[in-house]
Amino acid sequence: MSKRIYLGFEYSFLFFGIPLYLYLFPELVFRPIAFLLPVVAVIFFYLLRSPEFKWKELVRLKVSRKLWLINLSVLFAVGVLMILAVYFFDRKNLFNLPRMNTRLWLMFCVFYPLFSASIQEVIFKSFFFRRYMALFRERYMIIIASGLAFSFIHIVYYSLISMVLTLIMGVYLAYLYDRTKSVLFVIILHGIFGIMAFSFGLGQHFWLDMFEYIRSF
Repeated sequence: MSKRIYLGFEYSFLFFGIPLYLYLFPELVFRPIAFLLPVVAVIFFYLLRSPEFKWKELVRLKVSRKLWLINLSVLFAVGVLMILAVYFFDRKNLFNLPRMNTRLWLMFCVFYPLFSASIQEVIFKSFFFRRYMALFRERYMIIIASGLAFSFIHIVYYSLISMVLTLIMGVYLAYLYDRTKSVLFVIILHGIFGIMAFSFGLGQHFWLDMFEYIRSF
């Protein structure tokens, strides 16, 4: 079996097969995170064993001032669109998490960028681009492939909104990573996007039992 065929099977299994299994048979898995942790561990082990991978690349932040300003404008525009969308289509959930449980919201704002966003971006940028570059002949193809994979894993939240938003964000952040080679830059942006989504009333599309935690925490 050629390397490209093997990588194609691996890509399909990891980023489409496993999420689809979790989506179709949720009752067979006590907690999806327990199912996914071994996969994450294998991915990080692969990075550790890669001779060209250096941990310092995860903290490199050589991004031009112009690009920072452009993305601050993007963040502002996305934030406004999120607020307007929730206000007009799901008004009862506007600012639901900070309004209903401020302590949980503050904890989310701290821990989401540090743990969730950072791990996701290491996987979908450092690992993904290094592992699957040989699978795609053009750079735009791996950018789209990264965005599609990132979107599809969100099928486990049973929300079309979640998958559409993560497809847009996934492709955009993959493009920025390919342009800057800065994992930290996309981690920061991912973290802010996530905080805005959960602050403005979209969190329930990315956290199945969010309202249970709001009531019990």
